[in-house]
Amino acid sequence: MDNFYNLGISDEVLSNLKFLKLLKPTPVQQQAIQPGFEGKDILAIANTGTGKTAAFGIPIIERLNKNKTLSAIILTPTRELAVQVGQHLKDLIGKNIKLKCAVLIGGDSIKQQIKLIKQKPRILIGTPGRINDHVKRKTLDLKNINILVLDETDRMLDLGFVTQIQQIINILPKDKQTLLFTATMPNNIKIISSKYLVNPVKISV
Repeated sequence: MDNFYNLGISDEVLSNLKFLKLLKPTPVQQQAIQPGFEGKDILAIANTGTGKTAAFGIPIIERLNKNKTLSAIILTPTRELAVQVGQHLKDLIGKNIKLKCAVLIGGDSIKQQIKLIKQKPRILIGTPGRINDHVKRKTLDLKNINILVLDETDRMLDLGFVTQIQQIINILPKDKQTLLFTATMPNNIKIISSKYLVNPVKISV
């Protein structure tokens, strides 16, 4: 598959991909976009630099654009990655799709973040620590999130976020789509995936 046209992507997103000069899907995008659209859970082993942000970002944007009741949260191990993911998603959303994103990370002003949350963004991107902080302050309600992305899950666990990730998952609705991306597959990831993913599509790049 040498272009994005056969993946069922809307014209709006296709024109944004063209503008970004993203013309050929990477292997992880070829395998993840379709099941992502269909609302299936995904377990993907893919390194940074394989195009995984668009692999989960495109289906999320498409699903949220078609269904105004859906919203998503993306958990990342570091502030830098959260900012990077947030920027890439904004580029994919472009000017022709009306979707708001908010990046919630430590080190940034809580007050500014509360202002962002009040604008009702439908895509939240953040580190588990800061997301939990907002939940405890009751400035963030996660009960209506339908799509969860765990990005670079192995790094999140290495950094000791396992409890915080579980606390976040426990608040989210039982009936949701979960996309788990990891570079390696240690035992703790196997345990998490069997606990939280339902019949996932398995992808290895």
